[in-house]
Formats: sequence, C-alpha cells, structure tokens
Amino acid sequence: MTESTGTTVLTDPYSNIIGFKLPDVSAMVATVSHQHYDHNNLAGLKNKPLVIDKEGLYTLDGVDITGIKSFHDDEGGSLRGENIIFKFRMDGLDICHLGDIGEACTAELLEQILPIDILLIPIGGKYTINSEQAKEYVDRIMPEVVIPMHYKSKGLKMDIQKPDDFLDCFDEEEVEYCEDNVLEFSRDDLSDERTKVIMMERFKNE
Repeated sequence: MTESTGTTVLTDPYSNIIGFKLPDVSAMVATVSHQHYDHNNLAGLKNKPLVIDKEGLYTLDGVDITGIKSFHDDEGGSLRGENIIFKFRMDGLDICHLGDIGEACTAELLEQILPIDILLIPIGGKYTINSEQAKEYVDRIMPEVVIPMHYKSKGLKMDIQKPDDFLDCFDEEEVEYCEDNVLEFSRDDLSDERTKVIMMERFKNE
C-alpha cells in the first residue's frame, strides 16, 4: 500500500514455498500478522523495512497503524497461536488487514477495529475463518470495499477453499474484478450505498 505522501506499507510477505514467487518489492514498513512462513518472509524483500509484528499504536510519515491482538483459531490460540490484525489510516481511509484471523466475529473485536472502509479478509477456511464466517464479518463490519485473500487459486500449494462459496454470498453486481492487479482508492471514490467485493483478475474462474 502506498499513501499519498509516499509512505509504503507491505503486509505479510510470503515465502515462495506456497507456490507463488514473491515479487521484487520493497517498503518502508512491513507488518507481520504472525510468524508462519507464508506471512513472515522478510528476507525476501529488497530492503530492510521497519517491521511491526506486535499489537500497539504506531505512526510513520502520515500513516497511523494499529495492531490488535486476535487468534489464529477458534480455541483461544491453543491450536495455531495469536494473530495480529492491522488497521491503517491512510489518506483519510480506514483499511483493515485481518491476517490469518481464525476466531468468530464478536462484539468485543468489532469494538476494537471499527470503523473500516476497506477490509482485507481471509476466506479459505482450514487455517482461517471460512467463507460463511467471512460473510458474517462483512455483514457486521459493513465496509465499503472487501478484498478477499488466503483462498485456493491456481498454483497455490495449500489445501484451502476456493473463493466460489464466498462470492456466491453476494449478488453478481456486487463483485468486481481488477484487470491489472493494482487498486487505487480515494475518499471521493467510495460510496456507502452497498459493499463491493473486489477480486484480483488473475484468480477469476480458477
């Protein structure tokens, strides 16, 4: 993510072991939701950014970052440990990256993370919440934009669900596909009329 001041933030850099090659990227800040190989490949980055992997409040060159403790499973972390949700305030927008959230959507959690304009949410199940649980998060958060992540796509070497069940929860006109894998947002672009789900084009029909 890049803020208008030029501050760049990278979330959960992944290892090539998952089947995708990490792009040749650098960032001023890298957030790590938890210490699993598919989320903490800092060595694969071009530079050495400021790393944030704990809960707390942080500010860097116009970007406010909030780390919120949650769990990677629905057993209080006893199965897969803790997960840090990161919320970013960039150019007047509240962007939330849920990491590998595995717990149900509760009133206590919502109180910590709301409001949210743009929500990045895992939908693949098994290691995270599944499509049904993800839809509950969306319904209760009511973001203007939802970007699904952590789901089965061509080339991915992880046994998780495809996005179909999650997308079936929405009307066809609520789902859009990004043709160039780059998204740009401003406050003026967003409307609170209904939630829009954006899928990256490379994963369409896979």
